[in-house]
Amino acid sequence: MDKHRARSKTSKQDRLRFLKHLLLDVEALEEMLRQNLIERNIQRIGAEQELSLVDAYYKPSKKAPAVLNRVNDPHLTTELALYNLEINLDPLELKRQCFVKMEKQLNTLLTKTDQAAKAIGDKIILSGILPSIDVRSGELDYMTPNPRFFALDEVIRQLRGEAFELNILGVDELILAHTNILFEACNTSFQCHLQVDPDEFVDQYNWAQLISGPVLSACTNSPLLFGRELWSETRISLFQQSIDIRSKGYHLREKEQRVSFGRGWIREITEIYKESISRFTLLLPDKVEEDSMQVLEHGGIPKLAALNLHNGTIWRWNRPCYGVGGGVPHLRIENRYLPSGPSVIDQVANLAFWVGLMKAMPDHYRGSWRHKSFEDTKANFYRAATSGLQSCMVWEGRTIPSRELLLDHLIPLAAEGLQACGLDEAERSRYLSVIEGRVKKGLDGSVWTVKGFRKLKKKMSREEAMVGITSILYERRKTGAPVHTWPLAAPSEAEGCRMPYDWIGNFMKTDLITVQEQDLLDLVEKIMEWKGIRHVPVEDSHGNLKGLITRKMIESVKADSGKGKWLSAREVMRTDLVTIGKDADIKFAILLMVDKQISCLPVVEGNRLIGLITDRDTRELWQKMKNDQA
Repeated sequence: MDKHRARSKTSKQDRLRFLKHLLLDVEALEEMLRQNLIERNIQRIGAEQELSLVDAYYKPSKKAPAVLNRVNDPHLTTELALYNLEINLDPLELKRQCFVKMEKQLNTLLTKTDQAAKAIGDKIILSGILPSIDVRSGELDYMTPNPRFFALDEVIRQLRGEAFELNILGVDELILAHTNILFEACNTSFQCHLQVDPDEFVDQYNWAQLISGPVLSACTNSPLLFGRELWSETRISLFQQSIDIRSKGYHLREKEQRVSFGRGWIREITEIYKESISRFTLLLPDKVEEDSMQVLEHGGIPKLAALNLHNGTIWRWNRPCYGVGGGVPHLRIENRYLPSGPSVIDQVANLAFWVGLMKAMPDHYRGSWRHKSFEDTKANFYRAATSGLQSCMVWEGRTIPSRELLLDHLIPLAAEGLQACGLDEAERSRYLSVIEGRVKKGLDGSVWTVKGFRKLKKKMSREEAMVGITSILYERRKTGAPVHTWPLAAPSEAEGCRMPYDWIGNFMKTDLITVQEQDLLDLVEKIMEWKGIRHVPVEDSHGNLKGLITRKMIESVKADSGKGKWLSAREVMRTDLVTIGKDADIKFAILLMVDKQISCLPVVEGNRLIGLITDRDTRELWQKMKNDQA
């Protein structure tokens, strides 16, 4: 790790040189636009498939490099975490059969990857956030050993200057501190690209922003994180918070996140790049040799390496992209908010729906953005991320249920756009019927996952339900059918799942009832009675674990001549506690409880209580482990 981090150091001169190249790149882009050097009158689509790799227990694997070597295909590359891979699909001209060809190539590459993973005991999961993921995936030993990733992690940590925080409220609530950027890798997406003519770029980019909320509302697939039911598309919040370099302050200074929806409509192509350079510090100022203006003056086409690198460290949900293909420069809009999964046809349908809408932008929107509310558009996006198909959209000044807007207006509009691109009725119907089916049934990937997860939790623990729903998701995906046709998950389908009985963090209780040292013992007794529990940890006012009270201890005190009426928890609690750390092996925890003859084992991080294991838990776990071995 130290070797990787050493490479993140950048000299002052290197930084100044990079900034000079960044300014030259903006100047060169403006000059290419003036000279009409950017490709026009042709459109292409493209996509990047991010995926998760899991082991035999449906937990994040560390074998992505091994799978990559077995596949041995240039379309595949590594990602930030050792449990992620990315498939880069070939760009295709936007015309008849382009989506069918893309679907076929994606299926072919996923089959090769599936086979390579299976050969080493792993599986491929397509989901915006892997349902079975746990907090261990945020430890640095899960990071792909690429110097660039370690450099990015170090720079972002230094800029933030304090621990990262996740604070996401949905049906459940997640509040968690972490020390690096690796939680960003929990997100997997199906990133879509659309090449756009320079003359159309401003209107097309603003239109892409306007339709983001309704499009996302029909495509959500990331409702769970660490077993907590949060947003319909939790990726949106998780990505923004996991690499947020801003720190808290006692003031109202406005600082934009590097992961954002944006601040307003754009008026020119280079405005987004200028805004990014103005607002966001450099993260990875690599050495750049090419002088873009000199390349132009000599009749060449510059790569704009500095501009692309800086743009790649600012994660807008709709991101402008400059590229060069076959010596010809072009501009693209990258849609980054669509999630991975849950099936191949679902993903290609999402792309076709988005592209169809992009091509069907009504004429009255052109050049009229100052009359549109950007605030409503941004609010639509976050409502969609929060509530998916159950959200409402502000559209043309009216508040409309998302499902009504999609069925009555946007799906027919997308069909018109695809027809204008030359797609025949069969191809249009193949993909838009998937979107329509989802919306009519109210069943997208997020809804399917949540309904199944809730059913599983009624029969099993949270951890078992997380693993179970992931296993069923994997089996459903292999059928090739779209998610709105999938039967809901049933507990019987998860009964054959093997559990990784290795880490106490997956089995400890975290929804804890505790009391304060000064609390009345009678209150402790009543709480035990009300909640049907036998153990209550005692904490001080700072949240430090100070002791433990059991039902037997209270009974003993009460039996001693009626004592206990005015006693406090501090006077009764046991303080010589046996505790265990959060990274301990579950089998070790069970043996420790047997050896120490204790019925309750607090799990601590420092002096703080983070979980609890009781003898009832260990008896159930021991029986499950025996059954699993049998």
